[in-house]
Amino acid sequence: MYSLNVPVPSSVARLASELAHDVPRAQERTRGEHTLVLKRLGQDRSVPRIQAQVREYLTGQPPFEAQVTGVDYFANPTNGPAPVVYLTVESPELRRVHGRLVDLFSPVEGLEGDEYSPHVTIARGGDDERINRLVERSIDPITWTVTRLTVRDARRGEPASSISLPV
Repeated sequence: MYSLNVPVPSSVARLASELAHDVPRAQERTRGEHTLVLKRLGQDRSVPRIQAQVREYLTGQPPFEAQVTGVDYFANPTNGPAPVVYLTVESPELRRVHGRLVDLFSPVEGLEGDEYSPHVTIARGGDDERINRLVERSIDPITWTVTRLTVRDARRGEPASSISLPV
């Protein structure tokens, strides 16, 4: 399975790791695993083909801002341990780019299109009471400029290629 992701700055990854310590018994993301999924791409394509399609489709796409604004959770994720605690991400341009990519690569039902919820996963599972306390916590927003996208290979758990913005 491939996905097009937004790499997050070290300040966001560090915040996610720090917050994960407040949810004992949860499966936290390890260093280097904190990313922001922009669009799932399936597994029936080659990386060079994906890269060429994205480059062509997003020609002229400039860098854009994204901001981590809070903590929330998915009580019933579509797969894996529940709940999923995450950092919320706000970015009108990120949503616009996602919408454009949904036109090129079909949406994954229940996760993309109108249901798309940009986020950086903190942890999966854990104690409900601790999660509720974490969600109520206020965090300082972190803003960054998205200057590149990565094609991520979920099977290997690593980036397979990178696309710089502007495309």
